[in-house]
Amino acid sequence: MEKTLKILVVDDDEVDRIAVRCALTEAGVQMELSEVSDGNDAFSALSATAYDCVFLGYRLLNQDGLTLIQQLRSSEIKVPLIVLTGQGDEQIAVQLIKAGATDCLFKSRISPENLAQVLRSAIRVYRAEMQAALANQHLRESHEQLIRKNQELERQQQQIQMQNSKLSEASQLKSHFLATMSHELRTPMNAIIGFSQILLRPKFCQLTHQQEDMVERILNNGKHLLMLLNEVLDFSKLEVGRLDLKAEIFDVSKVINIAVGEMHSLADAKNLSLLVQTDLQNSLVFNDPVRIKQILINLLSNAIKFTECGEIWVEVKELPANRVVITVRDTGIGIAPRDFKRIFEAFRQVDQTITRKYPGTGLGLAIIDSLVRMMGGKIFLESKLGIGSMFKIELPRQITLSTGAADPPALQLDDKGVLSSAKNPHHSSSKARQAPIGYPKFKL
Repeated sequence: MEKTLKILVVDDDEVDRIAVRCALTEAGVQMELSEVSDGNDAFSALSATAYDCVFLGYRLLNQDGLTLIQQLRSSEIKVPLIVLTGQGDEQIAVQLIKAGATDCLFKSRISPENLAQVLRSAIRVYRAEMQAALANQHLRESHEQLIRKNQELERQQQQIQMQNSKLSEASQLKSHFLATMSHELRTPMNAIIGFSQILLRPKFCQLTHQQEDMVERILNNGKHLLMLLNEVLDFSKLEVGRLDLKAEIFDVSKVINIAVGEMHSLADAKNLSLLVQTDLQNSLVFNDPVRIKQILINLLSNAIKFTECGEIWVEVKELPANRVVITVRDTGIGIAPRDFKRIFEAFRQVDQTITRKYPGTGLGLAIIDSLVRMMGGKIFLESKLGIGSMFKIELPRQITLSTGAADPPALQLDDKGVLSSAKNPHHSSSKARQAPIGYPKFKL
């Protein structure tokens, strides 16, 4: 052993102490050897000095080795203990090992070789035990730290749940407030619009050109405000899940032509061409015609708003798997790819400044997205800055109503897989301009 070991020999028999000292010296152990004759002196020495190993005689004057070992262990004094016993003390040796002794050696077998071997083994075992104890301590500390972290995470989770609950409550209050205010404001707004329309009737009164222009401005602004209020009301209903689809069988081409017809005045005001192309073998669908019209009005309104010159096309055609697709294309300012997802967020517009060129609530596309998802459809967007945008709405020909709603009427598929009803629909003539065959295709 290269290291100088601090060794304590505890025995009331001086001859036994000498035997241990001589055997260790002969074995070549580098050591600082101390000797005491009783348990009290041994306890004092071990309390004051850190020893590498202790050779302990079992039978002492004032106490036995077992009592001393128990006293040392209860005082958290840790040191390798080699107990020297006499012949016939095998059972005592077992008790000593259980009490905390590292090893036992019969005094009759004390020799340089045996003592050196037992010493090395005891120190090796002791070090292994200390490493294991240190590892266990680290594990306990890590376990306690994990418990504290888990407790902290639980507290944070409770705080987050409380905050989420408050946010949810605030969101519901906000939605109820928006719904209430929108509903309350619509009544006077409808009155303003109604009285403005009455004032513009020639039979009611004769207005000067200036007066007529002012009343028309009141009417147009009233309609615009009513549209904004309706958007807020619809969005608040969607947020709280109170907007239901009222599905029926209707002619989707007729609804599209009506919506396009209503938007012609806005397109004409900007000298924009508004074209429609329908490619349907059967134009019957089972859906909510009011919401289909609302989706198309919002898409056309955006297309007209963001297009300064050129054309806007509306196209409806059939898709496989009994689906239809409605496409609105424009030659407007376009949308940057980074804004594709943002524009479908509520109250989100590409230009969020108060001085923005294009006004609006930022709810139109959010409402469209929610309605399309309620109908079991999908919405696709393609756009390039400075070239234009294309919104494509894919919808099932027959939507599935929510649980508890009335069952949809029985719709039949003919031998070509086309949806039909017992009664043929009446296709009214459209006021919207039909796109000529071969009109220029919009490419992105």
